[in-house]
Amino acid sequence: MNRDTDRAKLFGRRAAFLGVAKLALLGGLAGRMYYLQIIEGSRYATLADENRINIRLLPPPRGRILDRFGKPLADNEINYRVLIVAEDTEKAGGMKATLERLSQIVDISQKDIQRVLRDARRRRSFVPIKVVENLTWEEVASIQVNSPDLPGIDIDVGQSRNYPNGETLAHVLGYVAQVSETDLTGDPLLELPGFRIGKAGVEKVHDLALRGAGGTSQVEVNALGRIKRELERKEGEPGVEIELTIDVELQKFVEQRVGEESAAVVVLDIHTGEILAMSSQPGFDPNAFNKGLTTTYWRSLVNNEKSPLINKALVGQYPPGSTFKMVVALAALEAGIIAPDQTIFCNGVTELGNARFHCWKKWGHGHMDMHEAIEQSCDIYFYEIAKRLGIDRIAEMSRRFGLGEPVDIDLPGARSGVIPTRDWKAATIGQPWQKGETLIAGIGQGYVLTTPLQLAVMTARLVNGGMAVQPHLTRNIGGKPAHAYEPARIDVSPRSLKLVADAMAAVVNSPKGTAKSSKIEDETMKMGGKTGTAQVRRISKSERDTRVLKNEELEWRERDHALFVGYAPVGAPRYAVSVVVEHGGSGSAAAAPIARDVLEEVQRRSILPPLPPKTVARDNDQPAGEDSPLQSASLTGRSL
Repeated sequence: MNRDTDRAKLFGRRAAFLGVAKLALLGGLAGRMYYLQIIEGSRYATLADENRINIRLLPPPRGRILDRFGKPLADNEINYRVLIVAEDTEKAGGMKATLERLSQIVDISQKDIQRVLRDARRRRSFVPIKVVENLTWEEVASIQVNSPDLPGIDIDVGQSRNYPNGETLAHVLGYVAQVSETDLTGDPLLELPGFRIGKAGVEKVHDLALRGAGGTSQVEVNALGRIKRELERKEGEPGVEIELTIDVELQKFVEQRVGEESAAVVVLDIHTGEILAMSSQPGFDPNAFNKGLTTTYWRSLVNNEKSPLINKALVGQYPPGSTFKMVVALAALEAGIIAPDQTIFCNGVTELGNARFHCWKKWGHGHMDMHEAIEQSCDIYFYEIAKRLGIDRIAEMSRRFGLGEPVDIDLPGARSGVIPTRDWKAATIGQPWQKGETLIAGIGQGYVLTTPLQLAVMTARLVNGGMAVQPHLTRNIGGKPAHAYEPARIDVSPRSLKLVADAMAAVVNSPKGTAKSSKIEDETMKMGGKTGTAQVRRISKSERDTRVLKNEELEWRERDHALFVGYAPVGAPRYAVSVVVEHGGSGSAAAAPIARDVLEEVQRRSILPPLPPKTVARDNDQPAGEDSPLQSASLTGRSL
């Protein structure tokens, strides 16, 4: 009896214990469930969504580049791409078989086929792989018609950079290309497959503004990462529009006028520094860099002796030749070493020690004052005043007009040229300066080097009343002005500037001027300017004693460079131009006619509005006449 009682009590205790344990377990489980579902519910829901939902970055449309009148220079076009999904091709013989059938419809190289097969081995079978892009609508239609025989093939529609004017403005605009490892900065946009950034020109300078901000796409995926559906899509913010100072129609005219020459031409507003045209010939097609360079095309560019990949207007450095004489003349006038009416006799040669320095006119020009020396480009005159000046004073005046100084322009790679001094030669070459080198520098030869852009800036400052304008290409960024500045005045007498500008007018319009054959007949469009011829090879004494070979008798690379700087109209200057024709021969024959036609065209187009009828501040003893090239020169004009 007692034993039964004890057993009952033991059972009861055990049952109670088990009941309590179960209750504790159930309570703990309930508490845990409460903690997970209520307290931590939102966090775990988020983690679940992250496993289920992927957020993918969408590339934004790249901003357009426009000319000053709103015409597109760089925009975006629809890009039809062919994608292939490996797993969808298994029932039709696999990817290779499908690609072979596709190659019968569109042009696909064996190299592309091997690339696609290689990518397929590295990726999951359901991930689309790009086969080819930039298809025409006809090619897309052919693929769609044959789609039953092309399992796994899909057409994707995106955007691609397009340059509607082809080679026109290629050096200014630059191009876009795929991101390299050195371009990675942490921006997730740069890691998107096929994303392109600016690699040269305006595309590179304003890349961040043109790039825009990426969008996002929320997609639902399964445990393997396969996309089931798109849940939400937010488009990116397009890049801003960049408006340039360039007139594309003028640019086309310039490039057509230059033709097959290896040359550079710069046209700018002398009052604002706005570049209206900047041509470097020959050029290249920037679309090729975006859509894929062929080996043949690339070799044609790099092996071309006329260097189509180089922007000669910015990077090309040339001896300015006689276009440099105005700066030397101003240095002499401002230093007071010669009066404008003082003459120097030219008999065709001058001597310094045992060295002989020749004038381009073998038997000389006779007595020359400064006006005549510029008009007829007398070398002996400038040898003499350079000898009196010294190289350092010539250099100091050169820098006032933008020569030998870095060019602050919104394009990468601009060169500074070389304006030598005694200290420069000692530091660069490790040799003392020689007096004969000063004479050579006086006619823009020797160590003196300038770029076509610098020569255009120099000309603008010579005829705008001595205002230190800075060149620029960007007019508006996102509708807001990109440049707002007041140019400083150069410390040069207006009377000296007027003398030089008048002499430049005589170069073209006088019967004795070196560019008289390029005169503009329309009196309202008359231009002034200065020819220049830069020697490429040294002429030996024996050759001078016998016969100096003509340019047309020499190999192309041994011919002289032809230069011309000019402005128009003479009565109220508004435009400046510089022309450099590589190995073109003489400036009067090769460069001046191009400058004449360009200045005629820019005036005919009336790109800029006329300035108010005011005159510049001038010396009291030297009034500016009605026909003075400096009339209205101090005004800061506004461009349309």
